[in-house]
Amino acid sequence: MSKIPFTKMHGCGNDYIYVDVSQHPIDNPAQAAICWSDRHQGIGSDGLVLIDKARIPEADFSMRIFNADGSEAMMCGNASRCVGKYLYERGLTNKTEIRLLTLSGIKILLLHINHSIVESVTVDMGEPMLENTGQYIPSRDLNQGTFVSMGNPHYVIFTDDVDQVGEKGRMLEQHPAFPQRCNIEFARIEADGSIRTRVWERGSGITQACGSGACATAVAAALTGRAGRQSEIIMDGGTLSIEWNPKDNHIYKTGPAAFVFDGEIEIVK
Repeated sequence: MSKIPFTKMHGCGNDYIYVDVSQHPIDNPAQAAICWSDRHQGIGSDGLVLIDKARIPEADFSMRIFNADGSEAMMCGNASRCVGKYLYERGLTNKTEIRLLTLSGIKILLLHINHSIVESVTVDMGEPMLENTGQYIPSRDLNQGTFVSMGNPHYVIFTDDVDQVGEKGRMLEQHPAFPQRCNIEFARIEADGSIRTRVWERGSGITQACGSGACATAVAAALTGRAGRQSEIIMDGGTLSIEWNPKDNHIYKTGPAAFVFDGEIEIVK
C-alpha cells in the first residue's frame, strides 16, 4: 500500500497534519482527516491542512483545511501561521510576505525571521464582519454573547467560568441560530487586561487555541467596551497578540508556529 509524507505542526497547541498536495495529491481529504486525526489510531490532530500552489495570480499559495470530523473549514489563523513557516523553512519560497488563498479569501502572512528561522508570523486577517453583531442567544445559564465573523462564524461569551466550554460548547455549536454551526468562545477579562479564552471549534471540539477565535474575542471585547483595540488573548496552548487597526479596520494576529515531527502514513482510499 502506498504511503504519503506529512508534517505535524502546531500554533499555540492547535495541531494539524500538513501535506504538500502539489507533490502528493490526496483524493479523499475529508476521509483522510477523519482517519489521521484520530488520537488513538491515527497521527492525532485537530485536522488536516492541504498546502498547494495558488491557481490564481493574486495569490502565491493556497490552503485547504479539513476538521477532525471531515468537514471543511473556511479559515484557521493558527494553521495559516504554520503554513508560512512550512513554506519558508522547507525552501518552497524565499518571500517574507506571502499571499495565502483560503476559502475566506487571500490572507497576507508577514514572516518574522531570525537566522533563517520563522520565529513568529503576523497574519492580516482582514476586516471583521459585524453585520450580525447583536445576534444573541438568551440563556439562563450563560451571559449574552456577541456574534463576530472572521471569514468563519464565532460566538463570544464573556463569563467568569470559561471552563464551561466543554459542557456548553457542543450545544451552542449546533444551536438553531447557527444553521452552518458556529465556533464558540468563552472569555474572561483578567486583572492585567489580558483576555483568558477557551474555544469550542466546530468540527473539532475543544482545541488548545483558535487564531480566528482569538481575533473574534478581541473584536467582541472592543465592541462591548471591555478592551481597546489591542489585546493579548491567552488560550490553553499559548498567547496570541491581536490588533484591530483603526486605519484599515483589519485585524492583525501575531503568534508562534512550530514543527512537531515528520512521517509517512498510508493513503486513505
